[in-house]
Amino acid sequence: MIAPSVGSTNEGPVTIVPEGAVPVVVTANNEKVPLISRRRFFRRLTTGLGFSSSLLTEGYVEFSDSSGRTLGTFAGVFSPVALSMFSALLFLRVGFIVGNAGLLVTLVQFVIAYGILLFTVASVCAVSTNGAVEGGGAYFMISRTLGPEFGGSIGTLFFLANVVSSALYITGCTEGIVENFGPSGYLIGDGMQGLPDGRWWRFLYCSLLNVLNLIVCLIGASMFAKTSVVILAIVCICLLSVIISFFVKEPMLVSIPIANTLVQNATHPAHGNYTGLEQSTLDLNLFPSFGRDYSSDGELVKFATVFGVLFSGVTGIMAGANMSGELKNPARNIPQGTLSAVGFTFFCYIIISVLTAGTCDRFLLQNNFIFMMPINIWPGFVAIGILTATFSASLSNLIGSSRVLEALAKDNVFGSMLQFVVQGVWKGNPVAAVVTSWVLVELIMLIGSLNLIAQINSVLFLLSYLATNLACLGLELASAPNFRPSFKYFSWHTALIGLVGTLIMMFIINPIYASCSIVLCMVLVTVLHLFSPSRDVHWGSISQALIFHQVRKYLLMLDSRKDHVKFWRPQMLLLVGNPRSACPLIHFVNDMKKSGLYVLGHVKVSEFSDLPLDPTLDEYTHWLALVDHLKVKAFIELTVAHSVREGMLHMIRMSGLGAMKPNTIVLGFYDEETPKDFFESSESQYKTSLFTTVETCEGRQLFELRTLSNGKTLDSTQFVGMIADTLKMKKNICVCRHFHNLDKSSIIRSSNVKYIDVWPVNFFQPDDEDPFDTTSLFMLQLACIINMVPGWKKLQLRVFHCQVNGKKHSPSEQLRQTSSHSQETLGSATFNLDASTANSSPPTQDNEERLRKLLQMLRIAASIHQVPGWSQQIAALHGGSMAMAGTHAGTSNGEEEPPAQPLLNNVSRAYLLSVNQMIQRHSEQTAASFIYLPPPPSLPVWEEREVYPQFLQLLTELTADLPPTILVHGVSAVTSTTL
Repeated sequence: MIAPSVGSTNEGPVTIVPEGAVPVVVTANNEKVPLISRRRFFRRLTTGLGFSSSLLTEGYVEFSDSSGRTLGTFAGVFSPVALSMFSALLFLRVGFIVGNAGLLVTLVQFVIAYGILLFTVASVCAVSTNGAVEGGGAYFMISRTLGPEFGGSIGTLFFLANVVSSALYITGCTEGIVENFGPSGYLIGDGMQGLPDGRWWRFLYCSLLNVLNLIVCLIGASMFAKTSVVILAIVCICLLSVIISFFVKEPMLVSIPIANTLVQNATHPAHGNYTGLEQSTLDLNLFPSFGRDYSSDGELVKFATVFGVLFSGVTGIMAGANMSGELKNPARNIPQGTLSAVGFTFFCYIIISVLTAGTCDRFLLQNNFIFMMPINIWPGFVAIGILTATFSASLSNLIGSSRVLEALAKDNVFGSMLQFVVQGVWKGNPVAAVVTSWVLVELIMLIGSLNLIAQINSVLFLLSYLATNLACLGLELASAPNFRPSFKYFSWHTALIGLVGTLIMMFIINPIYASCSIVLCMVLVTVLHLFSPSRDVHWGSISQALIFHQVRKYLLMLDSRKDHVKFWRPQMLLLVGNPRSACPLIHFVNDMKKSGLYVLGHVKVSEFSDLPLDPTLDEYTHWLALVDHLKVKAFIELTVAHSVREGMLHMIRMSGLGAMKPNTIVLGFYDEETPKDFFESSESQYKTSLFTTVETCEGRQLFELRTLSNGKTLDSTQFVGMIADTLKMKKNICVCRHFHNLDKSSIIRSSNVKYIDVWPVNFFQPDDEDPFDTTSLFMLQLACIINMVPGWKKLQLRVFHCQVNGKKHSPSEQLRQTSSHSQETLGSATFNLDASTANSSPPTQDNEERLRKLLQMLRIAASIHQVPGWSQQIAALHGGSMAMAGTHAGTSNGEEEPPAQPLLNNVSRAYLLSVNQMIQRHSEQTAASFIYLPPPPSLPVWEEREVYPQFLQLLTELTADLPPTILVHGVSAVTSTTL
């Protein structure tokens, strides 16, 4: 099924029903039409004006009614692109380029420029033939591929590029007017005053032309579209007259303009030589000879200056894409029209460059940019060509910039800042956008120098081309199945070459402008990512596809067989019954994960076959919203099962991917505490109304807290069974209690909370070796990790040592035992004591010294606190341990096994009460305590219901009234002392 989403790139007909609008069907039936259909193309070329006059009735509206799309390939794409690429360069700057760079370098520069253009056109064609292209042209393509942040920033720079380009062409048009009608102008004769000349006079002429542009745009862009084909025909006629003149005009002296004060003076007028077609002239103009630019106060011309001017004249390839909202079939019109215009203009430029180099000496070319007029068979042809080409190009760019600005406003990229643009639309014409663009063009024209404006223009356009190539390269590398452009002459190689080429040429033209534009682009990306109202739109960002592609690749490279204890990190699966009451615990586990995997799991208890729909589908997005609200870095796993215990087994087996699987399971404690609603509490830092009105598919409130009528879905037997099952599956287990009392902000502020405590002793069966077993080392690792997290760093880590019998070891025995433990529980960790150290040690050492050396070896900064009177305290335990279960050894004559001994008895409860009081005495300034979790007894199923509740009751009494407590049991080595 095709997803009817905004900006969808799926093939086939898509029915879109906007609010309050008539359904519109967008089709892609013609995507595989050949790029250039000769018969249709040339028929349009000859008929000229054979297209509808309605243009831009709705501006930029995605999936708008096709009745507003009236332009075909020739009128809508070929003509605007060709006019923009001819512009000021054709008649005003070819001599400047050839005269300074020489013919050979000029040809190389044209090949480079058109090579970059061709690769970029391939990218534009690929995007435009991959789905519906709406108004906004290049901005639409980039934003719908790279996302709103990058697309908005590039769209902004593309808008500025069009503004600068319009100012460039108006400046070129003014230059042509002054050269023809100014003092001693070619059309008024030598010695005639004509129009006054000067910096501010030229600015006035530019402003008048800009006002004329504004009037045309306000009347409607269709007026320009109706005449674009006629204008192109006029320019072609003028160009043809220039080519003919090179062959028929006799050699002559050509005067240098008065504006060129570098070589011209009133006493001795300077002249250049037009030699006609001569081999000697061609030979002299083959190689570069850079001079000075008389239009820029005599600045020295360089390769970069010449290329900047050349490239600015051929940046019009997006002119057709900018009209995408008015094209009948953008997927076909844009490739056909753009490629045809690129080939046509390239052919024209090469012919003009060769003829110029073979007919004019270098002095004339460097000092008279308008040399084509006096050598023409009728100078009026060149004047008309200059004025029509430059004026139409400036008008095209003003229209293009206003449409891009309108698209940015309608996409709400800059929020309320551009709302006036959306509101300032009259009869489909974005008046406010036009006026805004016109004002900016007026400001750019204050620069004055055409060559300087050209460099800025080139850099901005190159940046937009770079983004277009980047978008296509990303689409190709992401291997997205829906990226299937019907334009076949495209690959990641073309996109990469275009990207690298544009980047290099940006810095060749002007490193300062290039650096500033890239910095501005990055600033815009950052600002839009943080503040843009459109940052959450669902256009489909290429970043997600690329991330998926790379994550999949690296997950396949992540081999669990190569795991090493040195690089162990906690990968947490936290089973959450209700996040309303578990916010502090969710945050705490997020702190404890140490950049590892973190999964929030939730089990819905139900019979899946009886449900009409999977309830986790609707709730999943709300859990993601919860993760965003709590600002934790976690994944979500939801499942439906007969029981929570069974659901947890699903989670442990299926959570994660590849080698990224949970190794530590975290559970909340099973007790009768009244759950606290952290979403509704006025004092809670997690307060929110996001989930207040949300209901589940069963019609109940999302994350509803349990009440007397709505009891638990879990009993004590299941809970202890979950702990036993976790250990069976060789996963570490943490059981957390009292975390509803945890307030991390108070820990940071308060001076009364000072410690993180670790109790490395199995209180159910205490032994002197407890501090050195796997569980204790796992506890130390977790405590050390939490002590490294901001907010917990200021707390001191304390390890409480409970020595049972005070047995001491000789140094050699201690070395043997510690080395044995190191090799068993620390991977390959070993440490050595040399002879001098052993000889200088006391004759005997107790467990406290062993523990201190172990902490030093593990680089854990913790203080050791001996618990006084511990031997007397455990004396109440007969045999030194609590009976975990009765004897299950059967008799040989088939008699029934004796029943298990009860865990709950007066002795055990009195002992645990004294232990609990001891911990409380040491925990008055403790933020969190890590306590050894004994494994539940391994029992047959029929005895679990009797024994497991007793086991849970013992844990309840052990941890009663303590600060936030983590009961921990480890099953594998997690620490290492090796490099």
